[in-house]
Amino acid sequence: MNFSIADIFSPQFASALLAIIVIDLVLAGDNAIVIGLAARNVPVKDQKKVILWGMFGAIAVRIFLTTIVVYLLKIPGFLLAGGLALIWIARKLVTDEGGSEHNIAAKSSVRSAIGTIIVADTVMGVDNVLAVGGAAQGSWLLVVIGLAISIPIVIWGSRIILKYVEKYPIIMYIGAGVLAWTSCKMMLSEPFLKNFLEHQLWGKIAIYALAFEIAVLWPWLQSKNQRLAKISLIPIALILGIAAFTLSTNAL
Repeated sequence: MNFSIADIFSPQFASALLAIIVIDLVLAGDNAIVIGLAARNVPVKDQKKVILWGMFGAIAVRIFLTTIVVYLLKIPGFLLAGGLALIWIARKLVTDEGGSEHNIAAKSSVRSAIGTIIVADTVMGVDNVLAVGGAAQGSWLLVVIGLAISIPIVIWGSRIILKYVEKYPIIMYIGAGVLAWTSCKMMLSEPFLKNFLEHQLWGKIAIYALAFEIAVLWPWLQSKNQRLAKISLIPIALILGIAAFTLSTNAL
């Protein structure tokens, strides 16, 4: 969907922008933390230089990756693959202990520290640009706004985000829910799937239900009560059964 300046106040634009903001809040913070970790062993007089150049490098990488993702989303099948990848990212967000991801080597020289930041941000930024690209629905206007929002988060927001996420873990589940919702929108925008499910309401409901079960409900219930997690599979199985029945009925 290509949004224009005139569409800024439309509900579709507002919902897509809100999704991008939440995605940036829950995913871009990790990239900001990397900058601080990589620069911690550099002499104090050079730390600002490392953070500044590391920040510019991270921003350049993010712009490059986002540009590639927007074009890749036009390839047949990529929306479906991207949607499935986002479900995995959403689940990883709420189930990871987070130990290895932030195990960034602190370098003592300015050049090596900047290099560490850029390499780490390239690896860790893929999930963010994929999510933002999907939520933007191919709109360059939303992509630019998404980048503009993520940049100050990377620069200033990590400590604030980390503080509130540790205090209110529900924030991560909200973020995972937004990612699951975005993944479903991406998959249902895939042309062959969109045409197949055009008049299949239960098929669409099944995709949303399964995505939220995998990414949000199951991990949350498992952390509370494993028995409840297993019980949550019953309504999902029922929805999938109804969807399969209606699809087979309409095919006849």
